[in-house]
Amino acid sequence: MSQDDDFGPRPGEESVALPERFDAGLHFIGRLRTPWTRRAGCPKNGTQSEAVCTAVVDPPYAPALQDIEGASHLILLYWMDRADRTLVRQRPRHADGSRGTFSLRSPARPNPIALAVVELLGREGDSLRVRGLDCLDGTPLLDIKPYYATTDARPQATVDRAGTR
Repeated sequence: MSQDDDFGPRPGEESVALPERFDAGLHFIGRLRTPWTRRAGCPKNGTQSEAVCTAVVDPPYAPALQDIEGASHLILLYWMDRADRTLVRQRPRHADGSRGTFSLRSPARPNPIALAVVELLGREGDSLRVRGLDCLDGTPLLDIKPYYATTDARPQATVDRAGTR
């Protein structure tokens, strides 16, 4: 495994032991098909690629796609199944020092749930063609929600990357 695909902790990072049992359960509703099979090739976020990807919904959940074409954009929630779940402090490649996991959008987190706002390009049966993903091919899909600009957008939101605010 190359360093680019190493999912383990890097120098300056801190891990914790996970609890012995889970607090809740969930069901994957499908898989995401993307052109990326290696972490090194994956964009850092969905705005960095124009790639057309596919959200393939499992047959039992296909009826839930009724009227989905009415949305121009969707929120996809997915499970970063290959991410390290033990990191509480991380050292991003672009940063001089470490950052707390909850101040980052990294897939490495206790519950590796990721979110992307994607453009819906079309539906073909149980599959949605979308643009705006940032995950590896085969990533499990957790949920699909319509994106409402009137309630989901927060233009005044800010993030102080140094955490000094």
